[in-house]
Amino acid sequence: MGSKEGENGGGVLEKGGDLMEGEEVVVENCEGKGGRIEGDGDGDQTIEKGQEEKELTKRSVEEKKVNLEESVPRRNLRQRKLVIKDQYDEFVEKYFQEEDEVKPKKRRRKSSMKTNDEENCKMTRGPKKKESDRGNDESASLEGDATSTACKGADALKKAKGGGKTDENGEPLSNMCHQCQRNDKGRTVKCENCIWKRYCVPCMTTWYPKMTEYDFAKMCPVCQVNCNCKSCLRLEVPKKDKEKFNLKFTEEEKIEYSKYIIPMLLPFLKQFNEEQMKEKAIEAKIQGLSLSDLKVQKANCSLGERIYCDYCKTSIADFHRSCTSCAYDLCLTCCREFRDGCLKVSNEELDFQFVDPGSKYMHGEGESKPTMRTPDETNREDFLKWKSHEDGNIPCPHKTLGGCGEGILELKCLHKDSVSTLLVEAEKLSEKYQLVPATTGERCPCFNSASEIGTEKSKLLKAASRKDSSDNYLYSPTAVELESKDLSHFQYHWLKGEPVIVNNVLELTCGLSWEPMVMWRAFRQIKNLNHSQLLDVVAINCLDWCEVDVNAHHFFKGYREGQLDDAGWPLILKLKDWPPSSSFDEHLPRHGAEFLSSLPFKEYTNSRSGYLNLAVKLPEKSLKPDMGPKTYIAYGIAEELGRGDSVTKLHCDMSDAVNVLTHVQEVQFTSAQQVMIEEIKQKHISQDKRELFGEEQIAVDMEKQEEELNEMTGAPNGTIQSSEVKLGQGSTDITNVQMKRNAAINRTLVSQDVRDKKSELDEYSGNSSVGILDNKIEGIEHPEGGALWDIFRREDSSKLEEYLRKYFKEFRHVYCLPLDQVIHPIHDQTFYLTMEHKRRLKQEYDVEPWTFVQKQGDAVFIPAGCPHQVRNLKSCIKVALDFVSPENVHECIRLAEEIRTLPPNHRAKEDKLEVKKISFYAMQAAVEDLNKLEKEGTSTLNSSGLFDLAIASWIVLSDGLY
Repeated sequence: MGSKEGENGGGVLEKGGDLMEGEEVVVENCEGKGGRIEGDGDGDQTIEKGQEEKELTKRSVEEKKVNLEESVPRRNLRQRKLVIKDQYDEFVEKYFQEEDEVKPKKRRRKSSMKTNDEENCKMTRGPKKKESDRGNDESASLEGDATSTACKGADALKKAKGGGKTDENGEPLSNMCHQCQRNDKGRTVKCENCIWKRYCVPCMTTWYPKMTEYDFAKMCPVCQVNCNCKSCLRLEVPKKDKEKFNLKFTEEEKIEYSKYIIPMLLPFLKQFNEEQMKEKAIEAKIQGLSLSDLKVQKANCSLGERIYCDYCKTSIADFHRSCTSCAYDLCLTCCREFRDGCLKVSNEELDFQFVDPGSKYMHGEGESKPTMRTPDETNREDFLKWKSHEDGNIPCPHKTLGGCGEGILELKCLHKDSVSTLLVEAEKLSEKYQLVPATTGERCPCFNSASEIGTEKSKLLKAASRKDSSDNYLYSPTAVELESKDLSHFQYHWLKGEPVIVNNVLELTCGLSWEPMVMWRAFRQIKNLNHSQLLDVVAINCLDWCEVDVNAHHFFKGYREGQLDDAGWPLILKLKDWPPSSSFDEHLPRHGAEFLSSLPFKEYTNSRSGYLNLAVKLPEKSLKPDMGPKTYIAYGIAEELGRGDSVTKLHCDMSDAVNVLTHVQEVQFTSAQQVMIEEIKQKHISQDKRELFGEEQIAVDMEKQEEELNEMTGAPNGTIQSSEVKLGQGSTDITNVQMKRNAAINRTLVSQDVRDKKSELDEYSGNSSVGILDNKIEGIEHPEGGALWDIFRREDSSKLEEYLRKYFKEFRHVYCLPLDQVIHPIHDQTFYLTMEHKRRLKQEYDVEPWTFVQKQGDAVFIPAGCPHQVRNLKSCIKVALDFVSPENVHECIRLAEEIRTLPPNHRAKEDKLEVKKISFYAMQAAVEDLNKLEKEGTSTLNSSGLFDLAIASWIVLSDGLY
């Protein structure tokens, strides 16, 4: 690219981009003479002196004429706009880091100076101005030069061209909307804060439904740093939010938190070390060495690798046995069970083949076909031949079992004597700072000495009605009212395994919209910047629980408006983990930052530097588990359908989690559509009766119930049967008898007493007034209520499992077929307990969950080990994040042991969390921090509220949890 001669006398670089080596640029020296900077390339050009001086004189005369004609108010306004433009540029530079794609290209100045005059020359767009003229020249050229780098020139102060509208000062009046970049959509509202941002009425209504015109006039979305226009969505995460992600802790806080973590993890570390010492003793006996002389060989495994047991598929944290001839690995638990001859894990996979009965069956017509199941017994014979040696050695299994059948499994480790050394250090610190406690006698601040609700009643939510129970109320503070002391209050309830609900967490954020179309536009814009295309998404149909491919735009349209399938039944779709959590920050960086900034108790929920989030303690180069954020986007309606409800079925997370409801959208159907839905529902009920009882059994039960009811009412036999034809004639007595008979027949399938359900859910909902009439939600006090949660206590899990095994045939899953087998009632994720099942569960087993309505902006903290289910009352967008708290490490380990015993092809089989590995590194970090701070002469390590809670935690954990 050669230089181009400027029309105003000086050499002006007209084209954007960098100068390439070998180019020549003609510039003007300080005296206004023509000159050039020579390079290696060709295309030398010079500027004629006479033409330059002529153009300079002409331009100076025109500028002086303009300055004389310009009024003082107009000049002041120009200067004010110049200041405003500078302030906005500073604002963008302060709060945002722009992507490389939107940054203006920099010009590279490469020159070879040859004369003294040329040493003083500069790149310029015209003759050098005097100091007195420079200010006027900058003001006069402001309209053509004030391009905002944040919005690529869309917000430039453009000069009106002949006939344009002007204000009282003669200044061009622009109606350009910042959101849509158009000026033909009618009236706009100008921001009084930044003055030059305007929004048209259609954009305000569409993209900012919760803001009034007064809000726009007072401070526009750009000033609030939550504008969702295309240009602003391209901006990187605000700097202030990035700074919040990296939490800084004082030395005193590190001391307190380390003292809190050590007693929590000490029981685990003792058990972990005991298991390894037992296996080490067996290996020493095999080799004929003493325990002190035995040196365990270190396995060839880097931090970026993850080792699994080849038999039970559980992750390996340290000691394990590995084949000398192949890569077969066996965990210590499998080694112990193998020698004892009682392996709890079966290596036989179950082959499920579901036969699709068609859409008519799912809507109550036709009959189902039996599920084909073929157990895999091809390896049974080889498994029976696999035996350990008398000295304790374990041979490598046969090839059909994944081994080689030739080598011997040798003891290896991932950390050289690190566990035993760490245990010694932790016990020294525990003894030194008296971390072995007695009783504390603390109680929840929400209650007084008489166990009655105290002054903090507003922070409690009634979620259950259990008799003689002190945990019917859940801790439910408001986000904006949280103080530093509330962390210990949270820990009190968290230690007891109780959920916590924090209200209105979105008020802590900038207010970026979570409207589905805003998220879609943000995602689409990022996609256009050379990211992978994810325009089609995989959704799950909640009726048959099968995956369907759907265009993302069409999905979000159904989210807002609702959909019906061909039969007239609500079509309920849900997306899980969209966009993929591994690329959430990449595809939706602004929303990811908005979510993380909303989370309370960041010591736990900060996924990068939360000191009490043990998941962040893993080494930097190690392979880390996927902890989120993850989005859950689903359609939802208020009515409980019985089939095809928008639900997350009963399950139990391996770690702690926090779930924030970021958006709700109510969907309503017409009266005609409601009638159609009710007709199909009656078909479902009839089909349930046929498949559960059979036609003959129904007839027998009807006859039996008739005899019982005749005895109750004193009517002769046959009266009720013959009176069925008279039901339409208004006989009240006969109608009541018939209703009793129907209720008895349908006792396991049809909804029970409506009033009981209404009062039951009214009690559950706490702050939300919920009523049910024929399984329909009548009203919710909070219009932003979106999801109905049921969270069961850990101690009720065994009774819950027993109930589900007893009544599993009443539940449906794939293709809407009745379940014919249960592997694990909770980990299968095939059950959702309706209101009727919850009523029966309480009646028969005295088990009742915490039940509450999650409103928009509520953050629900779910402790690890608590089974829970969710039903969407409206279309919802939820974002969830997993974390590992020191209080619940023992539950994570217990769950890992449960999952270990599942069949190899079970959906919950994989151990992605590696909780033992996380716990080891977390203890290591706490011990190192405490020792380091002590050596540096930190202030005395006095007891604190956190230490007192650590004492309480020791009591709970030592009560038989390990």
